[in-house]
Amino acid sequence: MNIVTYPDRELLVMDVAEVLGDALVAALHQRDRVTFAVPGGTSPGPVFAALSQVSLPWDRVDVILTDERWVPETSERSNTALLRRTLLTGPAAAATLIPLRAETETPEASLDALTSRVIKALPVDVMLIGMGADMHTASLFPGADRLADALAPDAPPLMAMRALGAPEPRITLTAPVLHEAMDIHLLIMGAEKKAAVERAATLPPAEAPVAILLDRATIHYAE
Repeated sequence: MNIVTYPDRELLVMDVAEVLGDALVAALHQRDRVTFAVPGGTSPGPVFAALSQVSLPWDRVDVILTDERWVPETSERSNTALLRRTLLTGPAAAATLIPLRAETETPEASLDALTSRVIKALPVDVMLIGMGADMHTASLFPGADRLADALAPDAPPLMAMRALGAPEPRITLTAPVLHEAMDIHLLIMGAEKKAAVERAATLPPAEAPVAILLDRATIHYAE
């Protein structure tokens, strides 16, 4: 594994924001539009806050979450709402958000419409992604109801997912989309998660879904 270790979280935040900004600029030199996939949760918030102020042609960047909880944007658990507050501000407000949420009771009811938008933005050019202590990534949880389908080489790009570790239904990018991202950065903080990612390297994806990324990702770690 390619693990970059930082002496503290402040330096991690500064460096990862710079790395992602440089990666987006490099991709924009090659293509008219690029896709930037990002995780939900609170850990990447400081990285997003720093990155949002970077001067680059954000109007040519499509931003997509790697997964979303099926809750309204007014919910405190909405990744979309968190993303609007942290990344899609300042210069980065010019980016285009590709939604992973719609106003239907279940994700399945909106899956086709959301997938049609996602397909147009693939492949992902730059991806920042996280990992839980249970070794899940995006909403690919160990023991999830459709994990085997989402890990399959012929999986559709977007799937609904339910798991014991997730209190609400989720919608997630699947393994082929995540693994085929051109530039992958995995963000982990704390000794527990470092131990988890090291263990994941010894396990099959069915037990440690993050294992699908470890052959290609740069892992950014701070205690």
